[in-house]
Amino acid sequence: MHIEFTDEQEQLRKVVRDFAERAIAPHAEAWDRDHTFPVDVVREMGEMGLFGIPFPEEYGGGGADLTTLCIAIEELGRVDQSVAITLEAGVGLGANPIYRFGTEEQKQRWLPDLCAGRALGGFGLTEPEAGSDAGGTRTRAVLDEATGEWVINGEKAFITNSGTPITSITTVTARTDPPGSTGKPEISAIVVPAGTPGLTVAPPYRKMGWHASDTHGLAFQDLRVPEDHLLGERGRGFANFLSILDEGRIAIAALAVGVIQGCLDESVAYAQERQAFGRPIGSYQATAFRCADLAVMAETARLLTYQAAWLHDTGRPYGQAAAMAKLHATEAAVTATRHATQVFGGYGFMDETLVSRHYRDSKILEIGEGTSEVQRLVISRGLGLPVER
Repeated sequence: MHIEFTDEQEQLRKVVRDFAERAIAPHAEAWDRDHTFPVDVVREMGEMGLFGIPFPEEYGGGGADLTTLCIAIEELGRVDQSVAITLEAGVGLGANPIYRFGTEEQKQRWLPDLCAGRALGGFGLTEPEAGSDAGGTRTRAVLDEATGEWVINGEKAFITNSGTPITSITTVTARTDPPGSTGKPEISAIVVPAGTPGLTVAPPYRKMGWHASDTHGLAFQDLRVPEDHLLGERGRGFANFLSILDEGRIAIAALAVGVIQGCLDESVAYAQERQAFGRPIGSYQATAFRCADLAVMAETARLLTYQAAWLHDTGRPYGQAAAMAKLHATEAAVTATRHATQVFGGYGFMDETLVSRHYRDSKILEIGEGTSEVQRLVISRGLGLPVER
């Protein structure tokens, strides 16, 4: 496949890159240092239409495709992963489940603000003892027939965009099977508005990276929401979320592409200006070859990512391609940050450098929205192998 972007997509790339260089790059180190969530910048991204890119115009979206969203995420990821993941999760985990599985009333109620960036949404799947393993879900929702309300008890862990000043909703997966049931757990998805009594947002995590991204644990104690806050068909919550993850894997891969490209750009520039033994360090094979490897990583990750996005946008099967893109691009990003840090030497160990921040931030790319091990499981099954669960 030959990747060719439209004029509109190339224009969006330029607009987002200019915005990233102007509004994000000069402040990203300080946000990282102070663990600051940049609300004003997120709102500006909403005004630019970034949060509405893949959604219909009737809800305030841009009516574009996944490829276009990936371009925006890639450009943000070049300069700061925290801002990039805020967009990726806001679209893929916050708004997309509402669009894909919500009733028309639910879409009209929540999507316009999510598309406009006036509000953010999260998705509460992971728990202290359950993530990819749906059977380990302990959060439970019981329907109170007398009041027509879901009563939710339990807790969630590592939820992005769940505690910002503009968070409006978090969609929560919970067991809705009868207590004492011995069959397969019935997992449903329920929308919990921010500020609902019984909802406790835990203090932000102390993370290795993504310091300017919002991540909290959530607890639910006899929390009540109306019955019509059920998102999608009862019992289909986990299955629906898995289909959402296929798109999310491609978007995370695009973020990883941005990281690799950022490492390549920074390394080439530094290798040309840094002098050692009377010559630019880029004149030595040890450094030049690292930069060459970075260029190969960027190209291969980009090809896999946009191939998967193209398959999605043209209505072709894309699950296998999404898993491959996510696996390769994120693992390449982790390697790329290590190479770039080595090119910068001692300066690469200093927190104020972009490559140092990318180094810390990139590890989660191999974990979030499906670990590398899960991607290999998906790929193996796609090959027809009887791999164990």
